[in-house]
Amino acid sequence: MKLYFQKCNAQAILPKRATPQSAGFDLSACLGEPVTLEPGQRALIPTGLCAAPISDTPVALLLYARSGLAIRHGITMANSVGVIDADYRGEICVPLINLSQEPFTITHGMRIAQLIVTPVLLPDILETDTLPATQRGTGGFGSTGL
Repeated sequence: MKLYFQKCNAQAILPKRATPQSAGFDLSACLGEPVTLEPGQRALIPTGLCAAPISDTPVALLLYARSGLAIRHGITMANSVGVIDADYRGEICVPLINLSQEPFTITHGMRIAQLIVTPVLLPDILETDTLPATQRGTGGFGSTGL
């Protein structure tokens, strides 16, 4: 598999893994000027990058929050996990939210999210009148205990 990146902003920073066994590639903010997120505020932060995964297997690019930003500063992704379809060629932007009680400033080059490439199953959708029975059945939230 190959994952190609095109800079749609000359100042963009190509993603890289922090260690050889890191699952995710760190994505960096590509900003002309800093962006300050007030408590509770959301903002769409550009990376200056477009991507094209080339694979024999269907894949998606998933964006996840960086745990250090979340635990130390309350900065996380507004949509929990971002899904980038393999055929999307626009700029990758990261929706961030400040869940802390303090303003937080995002600067150019700051690592703001991690990108993970994952295989995607594309099943045929079929309608049925019944579903196979299971031990759990229709038991929902909390039905298996704590």
